[in-house]
Order: sequence, then structure tokens, then C-alpha cells
Amino acid sequence: MDREDRGLRDMTSGSPAGHIFLFALPLLLGSFLQQLYNMVDSWVVGNYVGDAALAAVGVGFPVMFMFISLFMGISNGGTVVIAQYHGAGRPDRVRDAVDTIYTTFIVSVVPVTVLALFAVKPLLFLLRVDDAVYHGAWIYMMIVCAGLVGTIGYNTNAGILNGIGNSRATLLFLSVAAVLNIILDFVLVLNAGMGVAGVALGTVVSQLVSWLLGIFYINRHYPEIAVHPFCFRFDKTLFRQVMALGIPTGLQMSLVSLGIMAVMSKVNTFGTAYTAAYNVGNKLDGVAFLPVQALTNSITAFVGQNTGAKKPERVRTGVRIAVIYTVLWCLVMTAALLPASDALFRLFSPEAEVAEAGRHYMFAIMPPYVTFGVMYILNGAMRGAGDSVVPMLATILSMIVLRVPAVYYLANHFGPERMFQGFGIGWVGGFIFCVLYYLSGRWKRRGSLAEENP
Repeated sequence: MDREDRGLRDMTSGSPAGHIFLFALPLLLGSFLQQLYNMVDSWVVGNYVGDAALAAVGVGFPVMFMFISLFMGISNGGTVVIAQYHGAGRPDRVRDAVDTIYTTFIVSVVPVTVLALFAVKPLLFLLRVDDAVYHGAWIYMMIVCAGLVGTIGYNTNAGILNGIGNSRATLLFLSVAAVLNIILDFVLVLNAGMGVAGVALGTVVSQLVSWLLGIFYINRHYPEIAVHPFCFRFDKTLFRQVMALGIPTGLQMSLVSLGIMAVMSKVNTFGTAYTAAYNVGNKLDGVAFLPVQALTNSITAFVGQNTGAKKPERVRTGVRIAVIYTVLWCLVMTAALLPASDALFRLFSPEAEVAEAGRHYMFAIMPPYVTFGVMYILNGAMRGAGDSVVPMLATILSMIVLRVPAVYYLANHFGPERMFQGFGIGWVGGFIFCVLYYLSGRWKRRGSLAEENP
């Protein structure tokens, strides 16, 4: 059977732009579906349960992101390792990498789940969650933490498939998860009256189904790398390679989620309206950022395969294409979202205070949005080449070291209306750092992972 017929994409020959966009398109559609059912969660609880429930769901997101971020980092590291061995024509090492990644997942998922459940109350205390929001946030987080295995499993499958060049399958899994999640939202929240618990349970069930569907798909279409969750085959060299790439990425994501929680802790002190607006605003700018995320995942796989195949000119061409389209997209989104800000926030909450707080959020973050987009693309390219430390440092500088103090300073001295301008301060700083390192060319010296393990 032809490689394309099996959903595989060899990015080491042919049009770079064609490969990048065709690989990114299913990722974009899948991410849109994921954001859609997250926004349906917010729409349902905001309109049928109340602003306190809407704020509770928003409080839970960065906490959950922190818990799964290490595995998302390992998944990203697995994508790079698999992509480089796939590009180098080493199917045996791809097989070994899949077994090693799944063994790591199975061994560690239970301890992580238990740790997450015990950490819920301390984290809610640190977030200074309003009393009106606390109980709903606790229920939401406990249920979603108990079902972490589905979310982590889905990301593990996505990392494997992205590495071999198949982004279409993840769209299938997310389509099923999105439809199921939306149905469960209406059944459990509107019909059964379960409130925030219904939203959380819908998320857990849909993610679990998506994970199991992924295993079935991989085993049926790619028997040479079939997933055997309890085979416990483990390669120390591949594990080190995956961890060397994945731990900096996972640590970066964890620290970013802590930074988000630090910002949320400050936002929460200004009342439920600002908490709800921050939740909705994150979802709106998350939707606007979806094409950049898809291009970033695509450029990581593209750079990984071409680094493995030793084709640096294709790497440079691909990165240039991704940056140009990212700049254009961010400028278009800025022009489109600012005039529509008030109407968009009123879709999620009828309260004028939420819409006003949301307007402050959007008018602060959208003008410097392009700097964040370009930084994201360059970080993805450098990870694909095997350098995940500098992207981690750039992101931590942007999202924590600069942004968090800026948000607190602006909030304390100029009020909540100005605090979101701290986002742009962090993005510009991270952008400058990332661009300077990228232009230095040092990230290119990593070489192919296949050369380390001939």
C-alpha cells in the first residue's frame, strides 16, 4: 500500500509549503473542534448555570494543563524522535520509540493522577478562588483529574502519529471527542442538571473514547508500530533522547501553567466578572491562535524529518514560509477581533461587567499578538531540530519572568483595566530573545538523532 494511502507523509521531498499546510490543516481542524467543545462547555455553564460556574471551569483549566504538561512534553519529544528516525529511514527505531513512549506513559500515569487529586485543594487555596466559585472549581478539577489517563493517552497517540507524518487521524479522534462532549454537555447539564460536574464528566468520557479510538486506529493501520500498552519494552537510548527533548518542553509547559495561575490569582481578586472574562478571553484568543499552533506542530515535524534526512535548505525554506503566514494571520485576527470584542463576550455571559472586562483583555493582548506567534513558530522549528532548551528558556522568560511581574505591577498601580498589558510586555521580551538565538544558527548544530544511535 502506498505511503500516502496509509496517511503517512514524507516531508523530505516535494513542495515544503504543500507539506506544511497539508499537514497543518487536519491539526487546525482538530484543534478547532477541541476549542469548540471547550467553548460549548463555557457557553452551557455561563448561560444555564451561572457566572460562578463559568469562572469555576476557567479556574480549572490552567491547573489541568499543569498536570498533563509533562506528558505533553514527552509527546512532543516523541514526535521529534520519531520524525527524525522516520526521515532517516529507520523504521526499527520508530518501533522501539513507540514501545518506549507507551511504557513510560503506563508506568507513570497512576502516580501522576494520585498526585493531581491530592494537589487540588492546595492549588485552589493558592489561586485565592472566590467563595462563590470554590465548590464548583473543586468538583470540576477532582473529576477531570481522576480522568487524566484519557487526556494523556490521546496526546501520546497524537505525538506518535505526527512523527510519522499522519495528522489526519488526530482530526478523526477529535471529531468523535467533540461531538460526544457536546452531546454529553447538553444531556448531563441541561437535562440531568449536573452543572459543573456534568461538564467535567463529559470531558473525561470524550477524552477516554478518543484515546482508545487512537490505539485501535494505530494498531489497525500501522501494525509495524502497533501499540501494546502493557508490553513494557524499553530502550534506554531512545528514552534518553525523548526525555532530553520532552522534559524541557514539559517543564516549560508546567512553569507556564504556574505563570497562568499566578496571573489568575491576581485576576480573581477583582471579582467574578474579571475571572469569567479572563476565562472567555482565553478561549477566544485560543481560537484565534489555532492556525499558529497547527503551523508550529507542522513545522516541528517538517524540521524533524528533514533534519533526519540531512536537508538543511528545506528546513530554512519551511521555517520562512511558516513565519510569513503566521505574521499575516496574527495581523488579520487583530483587525477582526478588536471591533467584535463586546459582542463576542456577550455570547458567553449577558452581564455587562463581563463584557467590559473582556474588552480590556482583548485590547491589551491583540496588538502584540504577532510577536507571540513568531516566537511560537521559531520555538517549534528549533525543537524539530533537537534543541528544546532554548525554546523553554524563551517561553519561561516571556510567560513568567516578564509577564507575571508586569501584570501585578500594572494591576497594583493602574487597576485591573491595565493589567492585561503585561502579556504584551512578556511576549515582546521572549520574541527578541528567541529571534536573536534563531538568527545565531546555534540550534542547527544539534544534528540528527539517528547519528547518535546508528
